[in-house]
Amino acid sequence: MRDLGVGFQYLVKGQRWVARNGRQYGFGLLPGLITLVLYLAALVALAVWGADFVAWATPFADDWSSPWPGLFRGFLLVVLFALGLLLAVLTFTAVTLLIGQPFYESLSEAVDRDVSPDGTAPESGLPLWRELWISARDSLRILVRAGVWGILLFGLGFVPFVGQTVVPVIGFFVTGFFLTEELTAVALQRRGVDLRARLALLRSRKTLVWGFGTPLGLAFLVPVVAVFLMPGAVAGATLMARDLLGEDIRDEDDQREGELTA
Repeated sequence: MRDLGVGFQYLVKGQRWVARNGRQYGFGLLPGLITLVLYLAALVALAVWGADFVAWATPFADDWSSPWPGLFRGFLLVVLFALGLLLAVLTFTAVTLLIGQPFYESLSEAVDRDVSPDGTAPESGLPLWRELWISARDSLRILVRAGVWGILLFGLGFVPFVGQTVVPVIGFFVTGFFLTEELTAVALQRRGVDLRARLALLRSRKTLVWGFGTPLGLAFLVPVVAVFLMPGAVAGATLMARDLLGEDIRDEDDQREGELTA
């Protein structure tokens, strides 16, 4: 259970790191803001034209007696918008990381250099287009896995009592795990650790992963909050990646001394 607290500490340390490095934090905000604008535009479009889409998709309801067509289509519209929100929450991190790959790579490297005893950071040596391709491919695989879990938990949600108590808790832990995978991938992919190895690494320290990802996942339910926490989350995930791989991390006092000396 100690790892649970350690994971949360990495989340806090990541936020502290970006607070001390304002320039990196500013650059790290850009991808999240871009993604937020795109998602808000999509949700607004869904709200404006969703009713027309539902009416087009349900021509069979035209012959129903009032008020059933309106009630039925209103229900479908609510479901459609709820699914849109759910999809936005589930994909926000992956899309933001994909859009912000160069920004977050730079941020992660800066964290590595700052906390590494020798002041160096691992480099992938791959061209940008290759890194983007690997990131997109792995994100899609993770989304598929998360989707399978989502369907399973959705079905279990109909089980009396368990579906309203245990299942939501499990859902938050599952979300935290996959969210952590997405975030640590920035640092681990740069070290040549592929998706299968990353998942095995994270499974070996589940409580550490949950301590980091579960509270972050709860915060990320609000996309605006996600924008401002994302840079620190990437920084914290880089610190945790070093821990998972057994790499040394300078403590914060040493980092401050280095900054003062510089």
